[in-house]
Amino acid sequence: MIANVPFVDLTKQFESIREEVNGAIAEVLTNSSFILGKRVTDFENEFSGFLKTKYCIGVGSGLDALRLALAALEIGSGDEVIIPANTFIATALAVSAQGARPRLVDCYRDTFEMDPTKIEAGINDRTKAIIPVHLMGQPADMGPILQIAQRYNLKIIEDAAQAHGAQYRHHFCGTMGDIGCFSFYPGKNLGAYGDAGAVVTEQRELADKIRMLRNYGQTVKYQHEIKGFNSRMDTIQAAVLLVKLPHLNAWNEARTRHGDLYRQRLCGVGDISFQGSTPTSVRVHHLFVIVTKFRDQLQKYLADNGVQTGIHYPIPIHLQRAYRDFGYVKGRFPETEWLAERMLSLPMYAELTEEQIDYVTNNIRTFFKGQTQ
Repeated sequence: MIANVPFVDLTKQFESIREEVNGAIAEVLTNSSFILGKRVTDFENEFSGFLKTKYCIGVGSGLDALRLALAALEIGSGDEVIIPANTFIATALAVSAQGARPRLVDCYRDTFEMDPTKIEAGINDRTKAIIPVHLMGQPADMGPILQIAQRYNLKIIEDAAQAHGAQYRHHFCGTMGDIGCFSFYPGKNLGAYGDAGAVVTEQRELADKIRMLRNYGQTVKYQHEIKGFNSRMDTIQAAVLLVKLPHLNAWNEARTRHGDLYRQRLCGVGDISFQGSTPTSVRVHHLFVIVTKFRDQLQKYLADNGVQTGIHYPIPIHLQRAYRDFGYVKGRFPETEWLAERMLSLPMYAELTEEQIDYVTNNIRTFFKGQTQ
């Protein structure tokens, strides 16, 4: 009998790989090489091989990956960077941390992704880059974004923090622009057991620069070529990621099955709609999101019946106090605001069972039977 369904269950995943993880961590503890140890290099090689890209640099977090990418491209004070209005605030914070200004662009209501038709209106002589975000495991519409970048000579930094293994027209997310950035926050499709991130690129010059930037601007200890940061992936996190990486495809396939089941079970229920997809894309369901005007009432009903859910993201960036200096008012990005009031993330993780999905969807069906449409 189902009593509750957690939003994410990292314990279940750990139990399936317990011996491998414990052995990998024990090896690091025995060797005592905790920062940029051999397992970091091993993971960088394996992850770049997985994505079919030349270079991977392990860093401290997904936010750091974005900031280091911007720094490597020498984007800073006085510059502007195009980002989606509908994204986690880290995308904007990385730009701000470099002294540049995030220039927000509204999204498609269907896919939740940045609307390329609205990008050019935000471009000016200070614009240096575009950061498309592959949101919730769904690839952004990269074709027109890449064309716009080429037309205006702009750099592309892909925020692939939620898109490990997702593909757009047979290209892995994170490998289509100048630089791709990943987060390995524990709840991601490929998650560490603490903060960690990575930067990937095809360009050796950028890879070399990011390696210096993550490690105080040095290649040789105490010889600092540039002003850098402290953003090094620790070896324990790399060891955990090395254990998990071979399982990623199977975990993503399980998430896809779960997403298909959710859609089947909820088809035609209430006023629910789902995140759409871009042409020829392969999504990986980092999150499974439904859209409904009854979002808050439904979330409470599900919680009362033991189903944990999440809301991503209830307050858009332009309405956050941290960015009140932008001078934006409610209504500036209507599609983003519309979604912010209606998106509800259902439980999604590889180990989710069909019985649990049935329990979640049956509760949603019951809820909508009592609603006035």
